[in-house]
Amino acid sequence: MTDEQPRRRKRRPILTVLLVLAALPIGGVLIHTVAPPPMTLLMAREFVAGHGLDYRWRSLNQISPNLVASAIAAEDARFCSHGGFDMKAIERALKNNENGRKVRGGSTISQQTAKNVFLWPGRDWIRKGLEAGYTLMIETVWSKRRIMEVYLNVAEMGPGVYGAEAAARHWFGKSAADLTPREAARIAAILPSPRRYSAGSPGPYVRRRAASVQANARVVRNEGLASCVLD
Repeated sequence: MTDEQPRRRKRRPILTVLLVLAALPIGGVLIHTVAPPPMTLLMAREFVAGHGLDYRWRSLNQISPNLVASAIAAEDARFCSHGGFDMKAIERALKNNENGRKVRGGSTISQQTAKNVFLWPGRDWIRKGLEAGYTLMIETVWSKRRIMEVYLNVAEMGPGVYGAEAAARHWFGKSAADLTPREAARIAAILPSPRRYSAGSPGPYVRRRAASVQANARVVRNEGLASCVLD
């Protein structure tokens, strides 16, 4: 027996572990190409913390186009044209942060979907790196319609409320398919802080932001900025 043979045997378990670690995220992305995600880590954490859980999956055909346009208007105007990362938004956020202005980052709907489905809440660099990897994978494997469908089903839209159907029932007592432009804009307006603000009984800030979202949603529809999702 040569010295190389024992070394090969020692390397095999390591290679097996590495292959499994590489296959797990790819398998998860492939599974959720067709299967609805189960409870996410954020849902589990908030449920354990006593914040409740209302999660009702609906296909994109059962969600009002008004909410699709409002989400793009509020969160990611270049959703249909980027490959997962909006470099212009990232550059703008970096410049504003350098100038000491507190602004939201350049996180796209694709990045938010990757984070919500596959990762844990937080801002550490490890999670951000994994988020980038998952974003590239879902942009490669999923269609834009699928990314939007998953996003609108798992995004937190109220305290313990996840997804369009649960949000529509919680805030307006109706199905997600029946949301009006104003109602959809209000839900999209609170996406950055869904536990802090109310879409059903909005204060002055949410009313102003919702009015802006509703106006921008009209631009999204008229200029075809949602064409990768809506007919």
